[in-house]
Order: sequence, then structure tokens, then C-alpha cells
Amino acid sequence: MDKLRLDKWLWAARFYKTRSLAVQAITAGRVKLNDQIVAKPAREVAVGDLVRIRKPNFDAEVQVLALSAIRGPAPQAALLFQETLASITARERLAEQRRLAPEPALDYAAGRPTKRDRRLVDELRGR
Repeated sequence: MDKLRLDKWLWAARFYKTRSLAVQAITAGRVKLNDQIVAKPAREVAVGDLVRIRKPNFDAEVQVLALSAIRGPAPQAALLFQETLASITARERLAEQRRLAPEPALDYAAGRPTKRDRRLVDELRGR
């Protein structure tokens, strides 16, 4: 097997849970193949290609090491690609920023507004 559909490879490499989610990401322009936006999920990927994937919590840049049309266990899927050094450092930096970010719930020291607080707010709004 020399080439494989991009959506099948993304699914087999476990970047997306289903092929339909992979297709949605490709058509939305969230996947680049060799620095070109992929418009169709049937675009073929080959060994040595560079794939960039934008997801809500991280951006990954991986090099294709092997092809597989079958979704296997995670250790087997990890053998299909190798993440680039720049992608690894960016992901680690983002994880460190999230770890050091203040807890959003700490801003709510007073807790939920009381009935009196609600009445004061309503009075200020002119209700």
C-alpha cells in the first residue's frame, strides 16, 4: 500500500474517533498536508508526508511513518506517525501554561448570589 485516503489515516492514527469527524475537520480546513489546506477527504497521504492538525486544545504537526486503513489499539496507532520537535515543544509549553493558570473558580469567592444580591442588581437595572 503506497497511498491511503487522508480521512482513513487520521482515523486509524486515532486523531479522530470516527471517520466522519475526520471528514468534517478536513472539509473545515483544519488539516494541512505538506503545508497545503486539504479540501477533500479523499486526498491521498503517503509515507514521509507532513500533516498538520488543528484541534480545540492542541495543534499537532506529525510526519507519516506508516499507512494503515485499520484502526487498531493506541500503541499500534502511535507507530503510524512521529510528532515533530516543534510540535512537541509547543504542546508542552501550552500544557505548562494551563498548569500555571489560575483556577477560574477562585474568582467566585462569595459563591452564588443571594436573594438580596439579586434584588440589588434588579434595582440597579431599574426593574
